[in-house]
Amino acid sequence: MKKVFLFLTLCISVLTYAQERNGAVEKMNAEQQTILQVKRMTLALDLSLKQQEDIKSLLLERAQKKAAHQLVQKTKKEKGEKPTASEKFEMHSQLLDAQIEFKSKMKKILSEEQFKKWEKLRNRKGKKIDKKSPHQRNQ
Repeated sequence: MKKVFLFLTLCISVLTYAQERNGAVEKMNAEQQTILQVKRMTLALDLSLKQQEDIKSLLLERAQKKAAHQLVQKTKKEKGEKPTASEKFEMHSQLLDAQIEFKSKMKKILSEEQFKKWEKLRNRKGKKIDKKSPHQRNQ
């Protein structure tokens, strides 16, 4: 009887905890994420006000493009459409082109020392992401 009672108590506590947590998580919008990212970069790289404004507009533009692309992909997925090999190649190619463009714009905004430090921070972040499982990368 004690074991049954303990088991039921454990199940109820786990279920209530899971329910509370599930509804509490809300995503920030693109502008909020951008503001926080610029503030973190300001602390790490000691950015000037002009650099902060330039980077904020650059990051916001990138976030908006990403959101639009995700919306298109989501609608395609809901329709059951899967990308062909050539479409996958094109998406990867566009992604790499966007990354190259973003990096060159950051190089123009940041000083040489700031840019080197920014690249080190990015590489460190990339290594952390690589250590995660594939399921965690997509979140």
